[in-house]
Amino acid sequence: MEHGSGTHAVFNQTPPLTDYNLFDTDAALQEAVRREGAGWAAADLAQAGGELGTCTLYEHARLANRFTPVLHNFNAQGERIDAVEFHPSWHALMRGITARGYHSSPWTPGERARPAAHAARAAGYLMQAQIESGTLCPTTMTYGAIAAMRRDASLALDWVPRLLSRDYDPRDVAFQEKRGGLIGMGMTEKQGGSDVRANTTRAHRSTDGSYRITGHKWFFSAPQCDAHLVLAQSGTGLSCFFMPRRLPDGSLNGIYIQRLKDKLGNRSNASSEVEFIDAWATLLGEEGRGIPTILEMGTFTRLDCCTGSAGMMRQALIQALHHARHRKAFGAALIDQPLMRSVLADLALESEAATALSLRLARAFDSEQPSEIALRRALTSAAKFWVCKRGCEFAAEAMEVLGGNGYTEELPLARMAREMPVNSIWEGSGNIMCLDVLRAFGRSNDAREVVLQELAGARGRHPHYDAAFERFAAGLDAGDLNEAHARRFTQSFVTLMQAAILLTGTTGAPSRAAAEGFCATRLRQSGWGAVFGASDAQVDIEAILTRAWDQN
Repeated sequence: MEHGSGTHAVFNQTPPLTDYNLFDTDAALQEAVRREGAGWAAADLAQAGGELGTCTLYEHARLANRFTPVLHNFNAQGERIDAVEFHPSWHALMRGITARGYHSSPWTPGERARPAAHAARAAGYLMQAQIESGTLCPTTMTYGAIAAMRRDASLALDWVPRLLSRDYDPRDVAFQEKRGGLIGMGMTEKQGGSDVRANTTRAHRSTDGSYRITGHKWFFSAPQCDAHLVLAQSGTGLSCFFMPRRLPDGSLNGIYIQRLKDKLGNRSNASSEVEFIDAWATLLGEEGRGIPTILEMGTFTRLDCCTGSAGMMRQALIQALHHARHRKAFGAALIDQPLMRSVLADLALESEAATALSLRLARAFDSEQPSEIALRRALTSAAKFWVCKRGCEFAAEAMEVLGGNGYTEELPLARMAREMPVNSIWEGSGNIMCLDVLRAFGRSNDAREVVLQELAGARGRHPHYDAAFERFAAGLDAGDLNEAHARRFTQSFVTLMQAAILLTGTTGAPSRAAAEGFCATRLRQSGWGAVFGASDAQVDIEAILTRAWDQN
């Protein structure tokens, strides 16, 4: 049989998704950047979008997850080294991340003085998440750690300036010899999980003011980082400590990596189990106030969980749209078939709402106004819960658009389906987030007043929004903060916030179609389908799909 004849003739297969600009083709992201005050960063974001949307970067992502980290406990001479070996593609991805400043840019003196520095960084982080997510673990932890570390005079002087460097330096040497660095975190222990107050790791104060820590961490993220923030019990309760990988003289600290976790997803990233044996550390924050101290870091990483999931949603949508535009079934392109159009439009609405929410939340981190502080206190955990939860279903639906091809490892959707759950789990699972939302609304009237004022700005723009707002406000007035219904309350809060951002940020007919479509499908008291594409609401599908991926 000749090549190209019979079953060897390949047709009706979707061509590879070739190089494209992640920023220039995303109208919703561009508008969100301008809306949240980060328009000054548009040129840099467009450059990053072009660099990220290349076949080279997609291949680095594939290889970094195909050839996962390897732990080497000993060297050839039998010395304990506890070193983690990564594929070169991991390092290539990390070089790009640090060069673009996604690990630290809002903290650098020049960027910090600019408006919406966190929002600009969030837009870049969202695009980075579309390519590969394992490398985002040390990225987000460093970003969050700097927020806490810069309050410590010694760390602000000796560590933070080098962490701000955009020079990626993976060498396992003393920190003072490095060109740049990264920070990790260790909270979880075997017996406690989210209940960190059950931690048993102990810290004992030395005569020189430092501490020696003995115990373990069941999840110790990115053990190759130059230092970690860890929780341990001290004389006055649970405290936060700064624990470097190497001591000031360059020798290894008493941190012993027992094994790397074999995980469902996030496989390019090394997550580990460690034992501390007389490990040297310094106190960060007040003794006995470890949870508030480390949660300053955790608040920023929760923002990134939301933004990272929004980024993966966006890439899953692009993969689905690309396939639907090229694949034919039953005599027509998939994207021209009514039911598929309903599914794709629904995915596009979800993706745009997640992007808009992430950028609005990031802007709240840019301000020290009391209203913005109160808003981010209420919204961070809510956004993390809802966007990360929706991401899991979103990835599965997008994969189904591609059928069997989407289920293979040759395309990125299978990897994304495995990646999505981790953002729901780490930095606090869904129930933890929803309980935190109840605490934010229950502690004072500040959160209620700020949230209602924010939401009230969109009233009068859509009937379903107005009705949903009235239901939400009435529930607050009635004290409807029942713990058993915390997920329902959080969902109502987040979807209202997403709708408000979309409604008040419309810039023309396409964005108005998306805002109205979101309200019509998400805010009705009844009629929202249980799965994507199941709503009976009338929406402008053509406008939504045309807007979703602008390749012109």
